[in-house]
Amino acid sequence: MPNSDTIRAADAIARRLYDAGCRHAFGMPGGEVLTLVDALEKAGIRFVLCKHENAAGFMAEAAWQQTGAPGIMVATIGPGILNGVNSIANALQDRVPLIVISGCVDMAEAETYTHQVLDQQAVLRPITKASFRLSADAAHVVADKAVAIALEGQPGPVHIDVPISIADARISPKAPPRRAPLAPTIPAGDAMNTARDWLEAAQRPVMIVGVDAMNTNAGPAVTAFAERFSIPVITTYKAKGLLDERHPLALGAAGLSPLADKSLLPFIDQSDLVICVGYDPIEMRTGWRDIWDPSSKRVIEITAAPNHHYMHQASLSIIADCPATLTALGAATARATTSWAQGQIADVKQALANAFPTDETWGPAAIIDTCRQTLPDDTIATADSGAHRILLSQMWTCTQPRGLLQSSALCTMGCALPLAMGTALCAPDRTVVSFSGDAGFLMVAGELTTAQELGLKPIFIVFVDASLALIELKQRQRQLRNAAVDIGEHDFAAMGRAFGGAGHTATTRAELATALQTARNADTFTVIACPIPRGSYDGRI
Repeated sequence: MPNSDTIRAADAIARRLYDAGCRHAFGMPGGEVLTLVDALEKAGIRFVLCKHENAAGFMAEAAWQQTGAPGIMVATIGPGILNGVNSIANALQDRVPLIVISGCVDMAEAETYTHQVLDQQAVLRPITKASFRLSADAAHVVADKAVAIALEGQPGPVHIDVPISIADARISPKAPPRRAPLAPTIPAGDAMNTARDWLEAAQRPVMIVGVDAMNTNAGPAVTAFAERFSIPVITTYKAKGLLDERHPLALGAAGLSPLADKSLLPFIDQSDLVICVGYDPIEMRTGWRDIWDPSSKRVIEITAAPNHHYMHQASLSIIADCPATLTALGAATARATTSWAQGQIADVKQALANAFPTDETWGPAAIIDTCRQTLPDDTIATADSGAHRILLSQMWTCTQPRGLLQSSALCTMGCALPLAMGTALCAPDRTVVSFSGDAGFLMVAGELTTAQELGLKPIFIVFVDASLALIELKQRQRQLRNAAVDIGEHDFAAMGRAFGGAGHTATTRAELATALQTARNADTFTVIACPIPRGSYDGRI
């Protein structure tokens, strides 16, 4: 009979995660994690059974995006945790606080029992911020460390390897004092004085805003700062919506589209002050490497972590909280003399709109435009990797932060569907739409059963061109023979129906608009297949 004055070590982890705001965990259990699953459920954290651990990691990311609490992925020993390696690496590169809990055999057992046994910590250390092997006496401390490390600075994944016997070990329910939350930091002294002087002297400033700003909820500070000093704002794909993209100062997102770069890079070159706010170039293509010379252009960089990437350099580098620093800099600056030529910002905004026209009768741009025009402004969209993601990231207007979720640093195929499902689970009152290529959709189609089991109602848009469109385009650009890029033609609408949802095929704007309206009123998820011709992205991205 368990001592009523004690709890299991697994309970210590679960209670700390519940206190951090976590209400969902995602994964696929094995015998080695049954105690953990029980502890999570007992603490009030619902365990969501997924069909693959990689999808579980992306659902956990979506839960964090909506709640602000760390995502939780649970995987059993060996093949279970190894299935999740991609989503864990994605969490590191995309700055996602993901608590990764895996089961493992006891150390003594591993000396003579080798079935499914490998050094899971050795596998995960390079792709996590920290990896712990749980011991009973340190369970409370490890749980608190995991939450703190996952959330601090640039967020990221933290791994806890839990031996079978340790999960059940009885410990005191009394936890030692937790670490206090980190207070936001702002620069002072010479750094603040220099930033203020440069801002006051600038006539053509521009802001580039990235994922660190998104992760510190810098939207209000970015908007207030941009409006006060009339500074145009470019974001990375992850930071879309920090400034409402309908705003006259919003120049949309950048990172992967050479078409967008043709307008944005010359504009940045004309500036006399670049203010990088949480700008992490891990999202950017190589064309953004060293696009300014910090010895001849004033560049202020405000980031959560030191620059170890060397993708660019700044004239003034500040490691501090993004919104607090912007607010303090604005308060310290008496006046601004910004004087971009009249209409110049609007001209760049129009040039970007012209580069991504919406007037085609049918094709990927027409599909994106129809969805944007038909669905509510606060719709949350998710994008899979591929040619459609680049186009969507330029065309999808985000009116608020986290309006478009994607794998932007690691660029993982198959992420859009689980991201949409995790979002729909945690934001049930919002319209959620997922955009996938046909190949990426096929990677994770089994998760449609999870959507059906959970009663989720996202809309899954599938661009159907029977190819790996972005790779096929690159193949043709290099004048290589067609190989390993074609897939079969499949009935994706029928797949939706077969897995318990609704399914439609749309070949015109009108058909798509009707299908979207029907999907919004449906009591289940909906798959909408949108066939498009081969080569539809040529000249578009």
